[in-house]
Amino acid sequence: MAAPLVFRVSIVTLLLVCAASQITATVRDLEEKDWYEHATFYQIYPRSFKDSNGDGIGDLKGITSKLEYLAGLGIDAAWLSPPFKSPLRDFGYDVSDFYDIQPEYGTVADMEELIEESHRHGIKLMLDFIPNHSSDEHQWFIESARGNPTYRDYYVWHPGRINSVTGVREPPNNWISVFGGSAWKFHEGRGEYYLHQFTDKQPDLNYRNPALLRDMTAMLSFWLGKGVDGFRLDAINHMFEDEQLRDEPPGWGPPGSYDELDHIYTKDNPDTYEVVYGWRQLCEDYGRQTGKTIILMTEAYASIENTMRYYEESPGGRQGAHMPFNFQLIYDFNSDQNAIGLKQSIDFWLNHMPARQTPSWVAGSHDHSRVASRVGLVKVDQLLTLLHTLPGTSITYYGEEIGMLDYKAAEQFDNRDPNRTPMQWDNTISSGFSTNRTTWLPLHPDYPTRNVAMQESADKSTLKHFRTMTKLRRHRTMIDGEFTHRTVGRDVYAFSRDLHGEDSFVTVLNMAAEGRTVDLGDFVNLPASLTVEIAQPNSNYKAGDEVSIHQVKLLAHDSVVLRGVVSGSATVHLSLAVAILAFVKNVLF
Repeated sequence: MAAPLVFRVSIVTLLLVCAASQITATVRDLEEKDWYEHATFYQIYPRSFKDSNGDGIGDLKGITSKLEYLAGLGIDAAWLSPPFKSPLRDFGYDVSDFYDIQPEYGTVADMEELIEESHRHGIKLMLDFIPNHSSDEHQWFIESARGNPTYRDYYVWHPGRINSVTGVREPPNNWISVFGGSAWKFHEGRGEYYLHQFTDKQPDLNYRNPALLRDMTAMLSFWLGKGVDGFRLDAINHMFEDEQLRDEPPGWGPPGSYDELDHIYTKDNPDTYEVVYGWRQLCEDYGRQTGKTIILMTEAYASIENTMRYYEESPGGRQGAHMPFNFQLIYDFNSDQNAIGLKQSIDFWLNHMPARQTPSWVAGSHDHSRVASRVGLVKVDQLLTLLHTLPGTSITYYGEEIGMLDYKAAEQFDNRDPNRTPMQWDNTISSGFSTNRTTWLPLHPDYPTRNVAMQESADKSTLKHFRTMTKLRRHRTMIDGEFTHRTVGRDVYAFSRDLHGEDSFVTVLNMAAEGRTVDLGDFVNLPASLTVEIAQPNSNYKAGDEVSIHQVKLLAHDSVVLRGVVSGSATVHLSLAVAILAFVKNVLF
């Protein structure tokens, strides 16, 4: 006998409410990510990117002329190594005027045009800001050395100490410059030593002086007013030193080298984080006024614990950098790295990162050997696959998209010159970088066969692989998807990106010098058959190939991204609803 109608309706209502409550309880709407949380960043070294006036030196107008290229490459944001006025003793990292542009690069008006045109092409533009020091040719230092009361304490000065045995004046302590030798230099005019943690042409600013901090913050506001979208804070962990100027204890390096000392008094001072949190608040305030997100990125070669403090003061506390630079791929992805070591390297960052923050992945920079020279040309495409499918942001140094190499013979001013050579655009005069046959650094001699134009016209190339990867990064699964990774033996590293209601992707890297056949059956969310979404140029696969989850065959140093159409929790909920309706039909009615 059927149940009374009122009872049956009540039961149906109750069951449907329960089903709805289960769906609500198990599915939470994703918070929309901000632009920087999944962006593809591109570092431009202005001196080497594109020369617009034939003087053999890259400039701002040259960068502006290549914005269409960057947009087509899939770049979301570009950051410029310092374009500010400078005597170029450290090629822009020694600023003599934070409010002006180095004449070789152009003018403030040229920078304004670059910002405007970048935005028109859908590209954010960030500036490299050097907070730790200025040039000794900055007017502040000149006035400080003269004893001008306004600027007297804008730098770190000390009269030194008299050696009790020799009677000779000496630096106040044993601190060593990053480049070796004493971190102090005696200034005859002022009759005191000034601190320089880098070269003696780069005196350290004194952030314990509130006036100096106000002036540096005002400079940030000036460029925000010009429309920049954020700043990279260079060498941030050197900003503050021990107030007592105590000697540092022994380290592990040879005498006279930077590593001779353990830098417990010249790096990672807690006061540094206070300044970063304050500048984050400046960005937040300005962002609210303009309706856009202004971001901070920090460069600090520090312990993982100290690096993570740049993200935030504490869970839910004051926020700092939107992303500290993560150099793990530079440190650990090398020519002999295996899958186990790579997974440990990636876990190292993710396991220390505070909740709800964004990881960054840096493949190269102006301070490091280029990817192709560091890992070998055979692994360039593989590293680009990894870089662009990991969760978070990717950061690429100019020229890595075509596999540019270091050129040792280019070393003229600095031991980092080999990875700063001019961009290789085509096989014409000076590789299309300049109309001048003489460029500020010589071009790599392989430019006739390794350049943008040739890779653009090739059927397959590193450049085209880069572009397909940046396009995939804009898929919703790659933005919001869960990340699960594992090793398959010692040689194969694989990870999946899964998102409810969307296709899944799995990236597979064979790090061995021989081919490997891989069984991905441990990835439980993947179907039995997968489709090749992207294969690197020299892979035995091509886009669209069907692959068994149990038989993924990779060549030596191969990489592939596979797509799987999977049923997620929505299917479970649908099944529940079907079961309820069946129960209602067969039992209650």
